[in-house]
Amino acid sequence: MFVPVNVERYVSKAHTRGADAIQLDVEDSVAIADKPAARKLIQEAAESVSQAGADVVVRINQPLRMAIPDLEESISPRVKAIAVTKVDGPGHIRLLSEAIDELESERGMDVGHTKLIAMVETAAGFLRIENIAKAHPRVVAMSLGSEDFATSIGTDPVAEVLTYPKQQGIIAARAAGIIPLGLIGTVADYQDIDAMRETIRRSRRFGFQGASCVHPKIVGLLNEEFRPTPQEVENAKKIITAFEEAVAAGRASLEVDGKMVDYPVVYRAENLLAADKNIKEREEMMKNTAS
Repeated sequence: MFVPVNVERYVSKAHTRGADAIQLDVEDSVAIADKPAARKLIQEAAESVSQAGADVVVRINQPLRMAIPDLEESISPRVKAIAVTKVDGPGHIRLLSEAIDELESERGMDVGHTKLIAMVETAAGFLRIENIAKAHPRVVAMSLGSEDFATSIGTDPVAEVLTYPKQQGIIAARAAGIIPLGLIGTVADYQDIDAMRETIRRSRRFGFQGASCVHPKIVGLLNEEFRPTPQEVENAKKIITAFEEAVAAGRASLEVDGKMVDYPVVYRAENLLAADKNIKEREEMMKNTAS
């Protein structure tokens, strides 16, 4: 969930919203004149928003003359990741990673602690999206920003326009072994819950593993729709059990509920159960932290 770092009433309540991560923003939600003061609030805000177990991400500015001061105030054990905005190529990621190496080393941190979320938001960046995804080991996730990208290509952030570039982003992220984040549509229309629910469901079907939001009312919706349903979990268990029995009998393909099952189907079932397990472990960790 995005939280402007300089709006205290949002920061103070952020830990109650149920988000897995709180993204402290010093970029678009902070006026240019206020950015120097806002940077100074990052560490205090990070301590506040993480008190219920949420990871802390800081969304920094571009260009470089703004990004470096942002990093100077952000890098600490409290901050899990940096969201790098308007990434224009792999060199952009590598340059900031070099600066983070130095900051972590100077501050006695494990070099590599701070992960990166690459935010591709321009037409130029999109054309280099495959190389951005694999630019550096710090990169653990990537998103294609709906609003900025649509503006960059001269259109509105509607699903029919964004489907192709978003799917390319998913493929690039998967090929690089990182997490694809995002929605195939706008994040701004948070008042229409039914439309947002369908957007989230469609985005999950396409392969996204999670997404950010700009309003707390969407947090629960994202948590609900991005997790496997009980029916999906039971079906995955059924597929794996039936397949194991078939393999024991010398077969590697069979029919379950009228559908063919072979190795790719089983792998998808295993991935779904792993995701369900990770979500439950995360929820338990956050519950224990909050208590």
